Amino acid sequence: MASSTPIQLPIINISDPTDAATGREMLAAAVKYGFFYVHSQGSGFSAKEVDSTFDLSKKFFALPSEEKEKCRIRTDNRGWSGMHSEILDPEHQRVCQVLAPLHEHAQGNSNHHRALNLGEFKDGKLQQPLPPALADDEPEIAHFATLCNKTCAAVLRLLALGLEIDSDYFVTRHDPSTGPTGCVLRFLYYPSLTSPVSSSYQHDIDVRAGAHSDYGSITLLFQRPGQPGLEILTSEGTWAPVPVWPGQPQTNDKDEEKGGFPPILINIGDMLSFWTNGLLKSTVHRVVFPHPSSSEVKEDEDRYSVVFFCHPVDSTNLVPAVPSPLVAAAEKRVEEGKVGFGGGAGSFGEKRTMTAQEYLNMRLTATYGEREKVTV
Repeated sequence: MASSTPIQLPIINISDPTDAATGREMLAAAVKYGFFYVHSQGSGFSAKEVDSTFDLSKKFFALPSEEKEKCRIRTDNRGWSGMHSEILDPEHQRVCQVLAPLHEHAQGNSNHHRALNLGEFKDGKLQQPLPPALADDEPEIAHFATLCNKTCAAVLRLLALGLEIDSDYFVTRHDPSTGPTGCVLRFLYYPSLTSPVSSSYQHDIDVRAGAHSDYGSITLLFQRPGQPGLEILTSEGTWAPVPVWPGQPQTNDKDEEKGGFPPILINIGDMLSFWTNGLLKSTVHRVVFPHPSSSEVKEDEDRYSVVFFCHPVDSTNLVPAVPSPLVAAAEKRVEEGKVGFGGGAGSFGEKRTMTAQEYLNMRLTATYGEREKVTV
């Protein structure tokens, strides 16, 4: 059941990642909601950098299908995925009779979005094919990914302080200098209701992205004013919309007088929730179409978002043993085999320790099925 009342999430200033009081504030939000905002001011990003990244995303999705196909998604979770290619919520997701994964014109109403996943950089170079149209933009993309990593480090330090453990406890387990990680910068495009690919859309049945929890540690979400759609599942079992820019009108125009960009939305993923024995909440969420009768958004408004999925180093062992007195004092929340929500979730409770890479691969296989193997 959907609620028309937006969720009220705190907006946290992370400009000082050594402030224990801020860490406690962040921890409270992570425990209660699993979601919170961080101020755009003091985050390290400029409005120009964010706007330019969204422009690059639009540039990519405007390319011909044959150009995008050259960088289709691979087993390492890098590349392009087309409409209806993801199975996020297999129990409820309506799929076509013959799903054509990764094909631009696959028919069905499973997930109305397209995506480009960009993995880690080494010496400023992406370790995956890029379409020629974006080749000259690689340094700009690398810079934005670097800022995302810095923001994630600040958030992880503050969460550690809130948990009363060493501030570097999580950061050291996400350090790419010690090994590869599953971190991904993702461009997302959701066609409008008036787009031909949305012609078979059925309200209250079809969604832009099915219900799921995120697979990694934390997620950064950048959004555009006037392009809402994210909803989170509340503890009461209802879907609550999440404002793009809390306290600002949800219009199609930017607030030029205010300047800046909407606060970055952060959410807790499965791995960080598991590490803390479920104390930090990996909240189920989805992306929906605007209601046809809504006056907040035009039906012909496409939705774009930029997401950064922060993952630990691949070899990191995942055990619910963060040495925090708050975790120790909390009741046990992680049950056998009950981690995450969506395809591939619920298989974490094996007797042996699972690594970050193993859990990620388990979720990705359920999401995409067979993917192109990495050959370079």
